[in-house]
Amino acid sequence: MCNHGLAYVISCIRKKKLIMSDLKEKIISEIKKIYDPEIPVNIYELGLIYKIEITEKQKVLVEMTLTTPNCPVAESLPKSVKDNILQIEGVNDVDLKLVWDPPWNKDKMSEAAKLELNI
Repeated sequence: MCNHGLAYVISCIRKKKLIMSDLKEKIISEIKKIYDPEIPVNIYELGLIYKIEITEKQKVLVEMTLTTPNCPVAESLPKSVKDNILQIEGVNDVDLKLVWDPPWNKDKMSEAAKLELNI
């Protein structure tokens, strides 16, 4: 049995957090490439992505919504998000859940999105 000590353990934890943080940034960057076809703003800035978590096994858990339940891209938009995330090196799987609670509203938009849309 090898005993590396507390400093080694802390160093490993920091490296793991850094790797997860880098992976999350790559995921966000990939999501920002996807635009709502009716609104000229990416879906991340629109506030359609509610949650991004990465598990120990590099599985990405995403909760997202749409602007309305009757959105014409209700099937294709979540698929695009999942497919784009799966292209990222280091991602083994994606579990995407489409949620309606809380419902999306303009308050969920980033300041950049509000400026882009003159809101």
